[in-house]
Amino acid sequence: MMKNISIGEAELEIMKVIWKAKEPITSLDIGKEVEDKGWKKTTIATFLTRLVEKGALSADKQGKLYYYTPLITEKEYRKSQTKNLIKTLYNGSVRDFAVSFFEEQKLSDKDIQELKAIFEDKGE
Repeated sequence: MMKNISIGEAELEIMKVIWKAKEPITSLDIGKEVEDKGWKKTTIATFLTRLVEKGALSADKQGKLYYYTPLITEKEYRKSQTKNLIKTLYNGSVRDFAVSFFEEQKLSDKDIQELKAIFEDKGE
């Protein structure tokens, strides 16, 4: 069972960089990836510290630099967020969530075929 880790919007931007790296990454490299956000080094350091405290990342000091590694996968995080969303907004009803989602979305024939295939696989 994956622990439920709450990650803020800005922290999630940091996590996306780390997940994309696929290997331990330094705060300097993370900073380069989020330059367009205009965050100071201290701000990024604060996000990283919080993510380590929450158990989303591990920090390994090598020389003067810390290397950050995710302790949860992007897929695990998405799964936990989806469960929380369904629990909070739809009283735990996956059916109500699906109805709401499909009513809002314009699905192509290809999307519908792919979804049917997923449901058929689950039914076996």
